[in-house]
Amino acid sequence: MTNLPHQVYDRFQKLIERARQTCLREPTAMTLATVGGDGRISARVVLLRSFDERGFVFYTNLNSDKALQLYANPNAAICFHWDELGEQVRVEGPVERISGEEADAYWRTRARDSQIGAWASHQSETLDSRETLEHRIAQSEHEFLGQEVPRPEFWSGFRLVARRIEFWSNRPARLHERTVFELVDDQWSHRMLYP
Repeated sequence: MTNLPHQVYDRFQKLIERARQTCLREPTAMTLATVGGDGRISARVVLLRSFDERGFVFYTNLNSDKALQLYANPNAAICFHWDELGEQVRVEGPVERISGEEADAYWRTRARDSQIGAWASHQSETLDSRETLEHRIAQSEHEFLGQEVPRPEFWSGFRLVARRIEFWSNRPARLHERTVFELVDDQWSHRMLYP
């Protein structure tokens, strides 16, 4: 595996920090696009939970549509767009499951309500009524009363391993600045693109 070049990692880290300082409500929100085994494309907004030179990590129920699509086709694209900053980052590459230890470490940082919600929700399945969900939440709260909530086996994370990453910066007259970094034959190259 060839990690992200330091200049790419540093540039992304600075953008995330600027987004946080701008007081954006969800500075780590990203659109995740996946393709299932049937060729159907799906996109949804998820939150980036960590990133390093190895890639970009998000978490989900392993029975969700997104997880099932990633099992069928372990490639994805993510897109961050910060309108207030005039910046966008697109990342493409293969996706891998993170380790149980890494998932456990993140799970312990989650609010208890979110942990209970993960147990109660059959993510992406049909829900007959809101009351059914509220009943399942109450059942899970009762089950784990007075104890730590363990991470369910069906809840973990994925890491998108970047093979292509594009930085887009807004410029006057729609003459935007685009720089793409791409991994080809285990070597990173970069080039500018016309807007």
